Amino acid sequence: MAYQTESVLPAAKLDGRGKRHVDYRSILLLAFPLFLSSGVQAVLNLTDSWFIGRLSMDAIAAMGALYFLILVLFVLFGGVGMYVQTLVAQAYGEGKPHQAAQAVGTGFWGALLLTPLFVVLAVSGAELLKLFQFSPTVEQLASDYWTPRLLGLTIAIVNLGLTAFFNGVGKTTITLWVSIAIALLNVVLNEGLMFQLGMGMAGAAWATTLSLTAGMVLFLWVFLSREIRQDFQSHRVWNPQWPTIRSLFAAGLPLGFLMTADLTGVAFFQIMQVKLGVVPGAATQVVMMLTSTAYMPTLGIAQAGTTLVGQSIGAGNRRWAQRLGNVVIALCVIYAVTANVVLALNGKWLIPLFVTTTDSQVAAVIALSQALLWVAVAYNAFN
Repeated sequence: MAYQTESVLPAAKLDGRGKRHVDYRSILLLAFPLFLSSGVQAVLNLTDSWFIGRLSMDAIAAMGALYFLILVLFVLFGGVGMYVQTLVAQAYGEGKPHQAAQAVGTGFWGALLLTPLFVVLAVSGAELLKLFQFSPTVEQLASDYWTPRLLGLTIAIVNLGLTAFFNGVGKTTITLWVSIAIALLNVVLNEGLMFQLGMGMAGAAWATTLSLTAGMVLFLWVFLSREIRQDFQSHRVWNPQWPTIRSLFAAGLPLGFLMTADLTGVAFFQIMQVKLGVVPGAATQVVMMLTSTAYMPTLGIAQAGTTLVGQSIGAGNRRWAQRLGNVVIALCVIYAVTANVVLALNGKWLIPLFVTTTDSQVAAVIALSQALLWVAVAYNAFN
C-alpha cells in the first residue's frame, strides 16, 4: 500500500511544464462522500423535527430550547474526537498507518473519560432546565428529551473518532454508508418509539441515541475487519497511552471551545425565543433545521479539507496545505450561498411540512417561520 511522501502531494497534478496545480477533481472525489454524509446529518435533523412536529407546537419549542444547547456540549467536548482526524491525516501523510489507527484508540479513551460528566449532566437535567423558567409543559418535554440525548454523547464522540479515521485515510465512502444506515434506523426508531410505544418526546431522543450506537457498532466492525487490521493493525490500538491522551485534550478542547463560540450565542438565542412563547420558539426551530441543509453539508467539505491539509503537512509541504485550505473554503462558500437562496425562494412550500399538528398556533408558526427564513438565510450565508 502506498502512502504520501514529500514528492507525492494530495490533490496535486503537474502540467506539461512540470508546474503543480490543484486537482479539483481529486478534491471533489474526496469531498463528495463527506458532503453527502454531512447532508445525511441534516436530513437526520429534519427527520427528528418532522416527527416531533407531529406531537405538538410545545414539543417543537422544547426541542428548539435544547437542540443547540446539546450541540454546544457535543462540539465543545467533541473537539477531542474531531482532533483525531488531524492526527490520523498527518500520520497517514507521513506513511505511518499504525500510528493513524492508534489515534482512534486515543479518541476512544478521551470519550470514555468524559462519560462521568455527561452522566451527571443527564441526571441533573430537570434541575438545570428550571434555571431557564420555561412554561411547565415545555419544561417537562425538554426534560424528557434531555436525559437520553446526554447519555448518548459518549457514543457520538466515539463515532467522531472513528469517522475521523476513515476520513483521514481517504475511505470516505465508509463514513457515507454508515451515516445513511444511522439515518434510516433513526426513522424506524422514531416511529416505533414515539408513536407505536407511546414514548413521545423521550422516544425521539432515544431513537437518536440508539441509532448512533448502531452506527458505532458498524464503524467498529469495519475498523476491525481483516483488511483494516492488515494495513493498520487496528486491533492493537486500545491500550491507553496517557501522554497522547493528555495531548489530545490539550489540543481538542481549545478546538471545541473555538467552534462553540458562535453556537453558544445561537443556543441562548433559541432559549430566549422559547421563553417568549411557543410560537417564536417553534418557528425558530423549524427555520434552523431547514437552514441546516445549507451549512451541514459544508462540514463534509471542510472535513475533506482537514484531511488534505493534514496529509500535506505530513508530507512536509505547508505551503501546499495552505493553498488547498483556501480552495476548500471557497467551495464551502459557493455551496452555502447557493443553498441558502434556494431555501429562501421555496420556504412557503417547505415550512408547512414540519408543523403537521392540529394545534391552533400552526398558522402563526408558519407565518413567522416564513419571515424568519430570509433572516436566517442571510446569517448562514456568512456563517
